[in-house]
Amino acid sequence: MPKRQADEGETLASADEPLKNGQHPTSVQVAEHQDEDMGEFEDPYGDDFESEDEIDEEEDEIIELNNDDADQEEEATEGYENSEKKNKPKKETPRLYLPNRSGPLGADEVLEPDPTVYEMLHRINLNWPCLSFDILPDNLGNERRGYPKSTYFVTGTQSKRKKDNEITVIKLSDLSKTLEIDDDSEPESDNDEHDSEPILESRSLPTTDTTNRIRISPHAAKTNEYLTASMSESGDVYIWDITPHFTAFDTPGTTITKAMNRPVHTIRAHGGVEGYALDWSPHVTTGQLLTGDVTGRIHLTTRGTSSWTTDKVPFIGHDSGASVEELQWSQSEKSVFASGGSDGFIRVWDIRSKKHKPALSVRASTSDVNVMSWSKNVSYLLASGHDDGSWSIWDLRTFKANGNDEPPLPAASFGFNRSAITSIEFHPTEESIVAVASEDNTVMLWDLSVEADDEEIAAQKRDDASGELDDIPPQLLFVHWQKDVKEVHWHRQIPGMLMSTGGEGISVWKSISV
Repeated sequence: MPKRQADEGETLASADEPLKNGQHPTSVQVAEHQDEDMGEFEDPYGDDFESEDEIDEEEDEIIELNNDDADQEEEATEGYENSEKKNKPKKETPRLYLPNRSGPLGADEVLEPDPTVYEMLHRINLNWPCLSFDILPDNLGNERRGYPKSTYFVTGTQSKRKKDNEITVIKLSDLSKTLEIDDDSEPESDNDEHDSEPILESRSLPTTDTTNRIRISPHAAKTNEYLTASMSESGDVYIWDITPHFTAFDTPGTTITKAMNRPVHTIRAHGGVEGYALDWSPHVTTGQLLTGDVTGRIHLTTRGTSSWTTDKVPFIGHDSGASVEELQWSQSEKSVFASGGSDGFIRVWDIRSKKHKPALSVRASTSDVNVMSWSKNVSYLLASGHDDGSWSIWDLRTFKANGNDEPPLPAASFGFNRSAITSIEFHPTEESIVAVASEDNTVMLWDLSVEADDEEIAAQKRDDASGELDDIPPQLLFVHWQKDVKEVHWHRQIPGMLMSTGGEGISVWKSISV
């Protein structure tokens, strides 16, 4: 993210102004003198011819005159250049600016994205901010690399008045490529690029409370049933069927009745206690989900042939008074899930256990475990983000049964962020790439496969005399700035595309790094 002075462009423009006419003042003077000499010849084809001696004398005089003019021109030009050097303002040495490390911006400074490092960047303003959103799977195809792009997603609002809250289903289309080539040469034309503004269409379902977390069923595209669960600050968990709302975008004449705008089921097992943890099972296509609240209770809800059933006995295992902040189902084992709590522990459970107690527990942080992500490519890797700004990758094969005194160490751990981690997610196809959002207003992309050798480190230190790059890990690929960012998700059908939500709306973006 470049940092610039707001008036810098104006200063540089005025410094270059004497050169705009394309000629130095001395060049103009020399041209006028030549015109006077030319005026002395009344008739170039006259009948009187001069002797050779007279011609030689005149040639000598002309040569001396031209030499004098050249000397005067050189002296004047040299004086102009010296004056120009004195008057031209000194260029400021560019300095690195990291939103999570550098100081606050000055009164006359603004932070702008560098258009040469984003293949695509669009900002979408919504009526109300949303703490959570999820990307809807669609039928437009996988591996979509062309432009313009289209995407569908669902959000839950955080409005000032309870009655204004809603679940919003949104379609974004005409998302064009925004990359600017930092080169004097003309970029090659691309037929699928254009500069039109994105088109936003939406359908809303009223709800009475702020939505803390919202998730779409991972089986939606396969079953053509877009079941969506939202966890509200009131403690109730609503299950919505947004299939008609999704269909209406591309099927004119689709009718949405009032009944379709109401939840198909409400989970009240948490007894009015607020929660944030929510996850759908990737194995049960009919519908199964886990929900956790701030008192440490975890409930399992399963869809039957005609209704939904929530287990009356909760899973309890985090320390007394600890909140369940995150829940993640295993991607390979149907009955296994993990929870992260404000006690700093990651706990692994098996829903077949009648005791409803964790099978494995590992202290991941001395602060809260805020968020987690279970890798879809490597079934034994789990990422966790913490309240102290650190985040880790865990190899679950090193986890041992409760009672063992030797805690496992993370496979990788980073403390580069200075504020709480608010979202973390593995890349859907690249097993080593992770997106991490933080309260320091950043979304960072990391590649865990990158290792800097000694020669690269030495070269970096030579090039960076200020030492600004000394503590930047080589695995850090990209930094995206977004105010009050809360969640980030990869688009599974559009390679490299991400969406992130914050206090000022939604960002849809793709870096040149991934």
